[in-house]
Amino acid sequence: MLYTLAGGGTLCGVAALVLLIVSTATDFWMQYRYSGASANQGLWRFCINHKCHAHTNTVAFWDATRAFMLLAVLSCFAGVVLGLSAFANGTKSRRVRMGGIALLLSGFLALLALAIYTGVTVNFFGKRFLNWRFSWSYILGWVAIILTFVAGVFQLCAYQKNISEPPPNVQES
Repeated sequence: MLYTLAGGGTLCGVAALVLLIVSTATDFWMQYRYSGASANQGLWRFCINHKCHAHTNTVAFWDATRAFMLLAVLSCFAGVVLGLSAFANGTKSRRVRMGGIALLLSGFLALLALAIYTGVTVNFFGKRFLNWRFSWSYILGWVAIILTFVAGVFQLCAYQKNISEPPPNVQES
């Protein structure tokens, strides 16, 4: 049972890691119309008519969102590595538990990042641009949050199952 839950948690963790990286690195968190042209923005740059430029203003919410997303990626990576290491040398219940905790931490950090971005976007950009919407990079971030929480719960359940199972009986012949 340990390997089934830990394997499911690790698989969800790998998928979440890929989604977190893609979400953090791409420029489609928000799409809008700017002077009649299509525009989109991500955490690192904005694009107008497919010409991209780095964000020139350093605003606290950009920095906070970037920092929390990068920490979420690092925490998710640690959780996946710890989950995979449990399979390398047999049952390593501490590694499974720490992997689960790292994955839950990753989900919480990404949740903070997306909550900050959502709040500022709705209250500031939503009033500035009339025709705007959240885009696929942003949505991938929310899917990654769900996967990290599921992965963390699976890892912690695997740990609980492992410590609650009695040790196998060894009989000498």
